[in-house]
Amino acid sequence: MTTTQSERLSEPDTQQIAQHARAVIDEITTVVEGKPDVVRLTVLVLLAGGHLLIEDIPGVGKTMLAKCLAAAIGAERHRIQFTPDLLPGDVTGASVFNQATGQFEFRPGAVFTQILLADEINRASPKTQSALLEAMEERQVSIDSVTYPLAEPFMVVATANPVEMEGTYSLPEAQRDRFLAHTSMGYPVAAAEARMLAAQTGPVREGERDTVDAITARTTPSQIAHAIRALRHLYIAPSLLEYTVRLADATRTHPQVTLGASPRAAVHLVRAAKTHAALEARPYVLPEDIRAVAQPVWRHRLHLSPQALSRGADAARVLDEVLAAVPVPS
Repeated sequence: MTTTQSERLSEPDTQQIAQHARAVIDEITTVVEGKPDVVRLTVLVLLAGGHLLIEDIPGVGKTMLAKCLAAAIGAERHRIQFTPDLLPGDVTGASVFNQATGQFEFRPGAVFTQILLADEINRASPKTQSALLEAMEERQVSIDSVTYPLAEPFMVVATANPVEMEGTYSLPEAQRDRFLAHTSMGYPVAAAEARMLAAQTGPVREGERDTVDAITARTTPSQIAHAIRALRHLYIAPSLLEYTVRLADATRTHPQVTLGASPRAAVHLVRAAKTHAALEARPYVLPEDIRAVAQPVWRHRLHLSPQALSRGADAARVLDEVLAAVPVPS
């Protein structure tokens, strides 16, 4: 793939990206069965250069999905188990005094990787959660006035338990807004759950590998990083950019909403729409691409008024009203 700053992404290059993406999706679904939409969204977020928040009850495969993603693209991965006593330095790293040299040395934290699994992120304090803010937005970490760049690609896959569960904190608005998309796993379909039970409770054959280790890398991190940069050149008409702005403004002025889509949310929606078009092997964005990704990209960012919540309103329903009310450009 070769693109310059002024060039549009060509159809053959778009088809190549779609082909690699389908291979990664197919590989992940050999382990994460019965969740094709969740797997596809995960790969979409990766290629859009974003981060994914998976919020659901324990034991439905959130952690497995993140591990399979890293394995399917051959990326380095680290896992952080977020707990109430986790410190920001455990995430980003810290300067440690070396008695042998008499100098401070930087010891990188778990964030220095390509796929970071932030497991049960809402079980740590907001102070520790905020250690990820700079890394997620600027792909760098600043320690003692020194800035350290992160690897490419860099993606945070954060899992969270519902706030109703014991020992959880609500994610700060600044943290939620940095996640390009939000999804949930849900319970597996009966047939997939039966296969999982047979595989994980049956006898272990000699030489048999762990399910994640059995995944074959279908691309490389460098190819993924190149695809992320190339997708910035995928064409979107000015009228669709204006449509995105009107959608964002409609969320901000909706009577049931106290905090609507931010400018960052609008940027994320356009990036997700471009990637959605690329996964369809199409080198241009249609209104259907924007509407297809609006729910997972925006619903976790909308804050409803207490009065709306008391009447049973939810962000997904409000967003459906916005999508229905704003005219779609022809």
